[in-house]
Amino acid sequence: MYLYIELWKAKQEWLDLSQKERGDYMSQLGPAIEGLAKAGVEIVGWGLNDAEIPYRGDYSYLAVWKMPDKGLVQQFEEAVEQAGWYKYFEQINVRGELLTPETVIGDLINL
Repeated sequence: MYLYIELWKAKQEWLDLSQKERGDYMSQLGPAIEGLAKAGVEIVGWGLNDAEIPYRGDYSYLAVWKMPDKGLVQQFEEAVEQAGWYKYFEQINVRGELLTPETVIGDLINL
């Protein structure tokens, strides 16, 4: 199982679109997200980045996904790229295999 986390904020190209154009763009993403869900991708949650968080990353939005395997992660990444998402949003991604806290702590200790 993989975790996938996206952090993003709007670029000027997004802000230059009308509300209708933004809505049309977002509407066309629905079928792609539904297809990923049928393949086993789970939306853990989406959110707005709190303004008052210590060490805040300079991004407005976040999404957390769970995916059954790395192959599906790569399909997801390709779908986002093909949708033209990065034309409109500055984004960073992190991904990794879902591990126990003990495994991660052990890795930190063994660096």
